Amino acid sequence: MPTVVASVREALESATDALRATGAESPRIDAELLLEAATGWERARIAAEPDAGVSPPAARAFGDMVRRRIRREPVSYILGRKGFRDIEVVVDPRVLIPRPETELLVELALELQPRTVLDLGTGSGAVGLAVAEELPDAEVTATDTSEGALDVARANAARLGLDERVRLLPGSFPDGEVFDLTLANLPYVSEGDWERLAPEINRHEPRAALVAGPTGLEVIGAQIPVAGPGVLALEVGAGQASQVALLMQDAGFDRIEAHRDLAGIERVVAGRR
Repeated sequence: MPTVVASVREALESATDALRATGAESPRIDAELLLEAATGWERARIAAEPDAGVSPPAARAFGDMVRRRIRREPVSYILGRKGFRDIEVVVDPRVLIPRPETELLVELALELQPRTVLDLGTGSGAVGLAVAEELPDAEVTATDTSEGALDVARANAARLGLDERVRLLPGSFPDGEVFDLTLANLPYVSEGDWERLAPEINRHEPRAALVAGPTGLEVIGAQIPVAGPGVLALEVGAGQASQVALLMQDAGFDRIEAHRDLAGIERVVAGRR
């Protein structure tokens, strides 16, 4: 029998205290997720067996992960994965970590039931892959200007068995193609807001995927006029919905609507041209 260096309870309490001291928002949950990964146990077992011993190899792996988290590296990067709706995608610092509010884009696709979908600025591929998973009859194309992001998206498509159904292309809008629905989570953070973001974001996530410019609307404002006919749905930052709606109106879109996330923030602006 291998020796053990700590119990589950001791490991969790020590890690939780250390993470709480750094200002992490959910130190206990973070510690549980990291211990689950280090031990290979399910969280239910961790909760049910607090006095179980943690083997030295698992303890070392756990310690390494906790030290990364103390430096405010996001748990999703440490684990290398993130759940998004019904799928789980691989993530690393080349791509943003998918967030719950971005699921609004997928919900809009389910409501509209488009035949063809473009996921503009796909990143990890989460939006396009989720749409393909939940709308099996839709033809999905996903684009990104970052080759690193496309590498991650390709790996996720293959891992999920969706590489035959989701076309991944470099760039933004494919030349000469028209889509029933374009979904986009483009950069919308202003340069002034960047330093005020949580360390998990401004120390670890890709700045180019988040910061648009001095106002935060530079990238969105550049893409709206070149969008083709069909529905365009854009994720936006808090307080940006009315400005984005005006940009869409000026570009010839109508039936413009804002959709609120679970926090009540107008998070997605959609219009038709």
